[in-house]
Amino acid sequence: MKYNAIFIIAIGVMLSLSACKFQNLIKHGSVDEKYEEAVKLYSKKDYPRALQLFDQLSGVMRATEKAQKIAYFYSYCYYNMKDFTLAAYYFKRYSSSYPNSEEAEECMFMSAYCNYLNSPEYTLDQTVTYDALKELQLFTNTYPKSKRVSECNDLIDKLRLKLEMKDFKIAKLFYRMDDYTAAIQMFNNIIKEYPDSPHREEIMYLIIKSYYKFAMESILEKQLDRFTKAITASNEFVAQYPESKLKSEAAGLKERSQKELELYHIKFQKRGNHVPIVIN
Repeated sequence: MKYNAIFIIAIGVMLSLSACKFQNLIKHGSVDEKYEEAVKLYSKKDYPRALQLFDQLSGVMRATEKAQKIAYFYSYCYYNMKDFTLAAYYFKRYSSSYPNSEEAEECMFMSAYCNYLNSPEYTLDQTVTYDALKELQLFTNTYPKSKRVSECNDLIDKLRLKLEMKDFKIAKLFYRMDDYTAAIQMFNNIIKEYPDSPHREEIMYLIIKSYYKFAMESILEKQLDRFTKAITASNEFVAQYPESKLKSEAAGLKERSQKELELYHIKFQKRGNHVPIVIN
């Protein structure tokens, strides 16, 4: 116990002396001393204290040869401290300020990657996700032969999957709220925007159900078009997913739609009108 207490006191004294030394350097150290200590702290992964020194140096060494290196370290300090918003900003500024440097490609990628890391859950606002997509695409356009292009494409796919999930959940919410016009529009937009969506099969089935339910709630004059679209959607579903577990449900909706169209035809005849029945 005695030795442990002595050890703890010794550590405390050393930390106190180190802190005093650092504060003295901050206040009275020369530019070269601060730079040398900042690089040492960075190499030791003491990013918060390294950042303090680099922050002081970035102004006074702006026109020197070391300004570029300071800007590089500065960006990575924020990155390693997991402040990806500021890291993205400083990486982007570095690649813009030093476009011909060896690190320009790396920093342009890192800026986009930090935005990727900042992308929130799909339930939240996706502004940062769109920014990340734009910057990742810009990187692949700027450096099409880069070894990082493959990684960029993987990151783009993950971000698009997140956006697709958000749209899918919203479309299903419209469906559950019986807002079939909005649901159908969003479901069709997802298929168009994300043709390889993992939810494509379910989406196509929900389009059939949406048209069918929409038709059932519609006035007589609107039913012909909506039941016909339910039948068309069912045919497209079975053609694309002949082995689907939902095949029988899709066929059932088609059959019910056909029967409703027959009733529709009879109702119009009773009114003294004749409307050609359309059954695909």
